[in-house]
Amino acid sequence: MDKNIASRDGTPLAYESAGRGTAVVLVSGAMSTGGTVAPLAARLSEGFRAVVYDRRGRGDSGDTAPYAVEREVEDLAALIEAVGGEAALYGVSSGGALALRAAASGLPVHHVAVYETPYAMSSDALEERTRYTERLTAALAEGRRGDAVELFLRLTGLGEEVIRGARQSPMWAGMESIAPSLAYDDAVMGDGSVPRGLLASIRVPVLSIAGDASPAWMREAARAIAESVPRGTYRALGGQTHMVEPDVLAPVLAEFFAR
Repeated sequence: MDKNIASRDGTPLAYESAGRGTAVVLVSGAMSTGGTVAPLAARLSEGFRAVVYDRRGRGDSGDTAPYAVEREVEDLAALIEAVGGEAALYGVSSGGALALRAAASGLPVHHVAVYETPYAMSSDALEERTRYTERLTAALAEGRRGDAVELFLRLTGLGEEVIRGARQSPMWAGMESIAPSLAYDDAVMGDGSVPRGLLASIRVPVLSIAGDASPAWMREAARAIAESVPRGTYRALGGQTHMVEPDVLAPVLAEFFAR
């Protein structure tokens, strides 16, 4: 990241942008940095000013205790101000929940697109989220960062053998380094249910997207978002999973943001 700004509470935020025109701020999800969405930003920069940033507590950005979701909304407010005072937002996974919260808070946002925001769609899934929150909180409080990462990977559906392999991989140290930010994404997701009241307050167009090769509940969650906002649209992308291909997603976002 080649630029820095300060959020309202003084936290330094690292970001970079490319392209010209309407600003589109890309919000990454859990266990990721701005670099994770950089390939998509590169495609969007052909028609927009695509902006990526490291959310607080990860990458080149700083962190300031105590954490609150409102601080991350303020981070987006500072970033939008730095890139022209108005923007569209794109959020992936739990980053989508943050983008939706930012729009509901009244930030100067004119379009919001989200990809597979993982709201729970059953009572069993909600109970699983509650257990995850409890165990994650305990692991981080006790300094067990590796255990916290494992808990998250299990929540995403990875098997034990895959998780053991990940622990032996070169990327594990980096995952442990940003493990505390898992609590931030957990807070952004609330209790895990679709926040229909909050979504109903969003006045700008919202495009909620899922891959048709993803689990059915992810498509259900994406559809529930679109149905809960006054100006919502649902879209399924053929052959795509949670790891959506930038070349497939970028044209869909470009068409939406250009409206």
